[in-house]
Amino acid sequence: MKQTQFEILRNKNIHSAFLNRDVIYDLVLPKNMDKNIPYPTIYMNDGQDFDQLEAIKAFQSHYNNGGQPFIFVGIHTNDKRLSEYGTSFQADYKNRGAKATDYMNFVVSELLPYIRKETTSSTMAIDNTFCGFSLGGLSAMDIVWENPHLFSKIGVFSGSFWWRDKSYEEGYSDDQDRIMHNKIRKSSYKSGLKFWLECGTADETADRNNNGIIDSIEDTLDIITELKTIGYQVADIKYVEIEGGEHNFNTWKNVFPEFLEWVFSTK
Repeated sequence: MKQTQFEILRNKNIHSAFLNRDVIYDLVLPKNMDKNIPYPTIYMNDGQDFDQLEAIKAFQSHYNNGGQPFIFVGIHTNDKRLSEYGTSFQADYKNRGAKATDYMNFVVSELLPYIRKETTSSTMAIDNTFCGFSLGGLSAMDIVWENPHLFSKIGVFSGSFWWRDKSYEEGYSDDQDRIMHNKIRKSSYKSGLKFWLECGTADETADRNNNGIIDSIEDTLDIITELKTIGYQVADIKYVEIEGGEHNFNTWKNVFPEFLEWVFSTK
């Protein structure tokens, strides 16, 4: 067993003026961090699920295989999750995500500067990744999409790309009412972004248009279509479909090491 090459600082705290609350986060640093090295950094939503993800095991494997040292920031959420996660500048049809813009501002204007002050986290977008799971994955996608000058890599596990601005009863349409799809469609190509998008074939059972493809997979594939339409290439997008994969950490923890490998092989 190789010696642990990282140190874990649990339940650290930063006050957010944007969110009007203290935000807890976990910090994983390279052991004996060199103050002269700008380290690549991975930010993760739902950091309170660090242990369910078996992140320590994944990190140890990464280092044992000669992987590059990095900084990890696991941002905890709380009972405000349905309000703070989502898409910036537009809540969904139930007003969920009403504070998503505030959460994005917390990340980019409060947390990032603080992490960079306290560590030698790289200030180059190419070295910074944001990832998340389910609604936290949608949030990660949205934050990076709005801030390509700060991040270059996006990791979304079972993303809530169904997020919509109209209910089914109001005449919902796939082509018009999915918020993240619309945001991409109305944007232009953003240079340097790379995408990791994972879904499991047992992520859910819903199939709103009865075409034999569960909604989570169809929504993710449609995100890929939108990305390609505005100029992204096959090399920019990694789609991982897990046969039998479910919407939980039993699936996500098994694919997380592959995600880490992708992060450090994508330059």
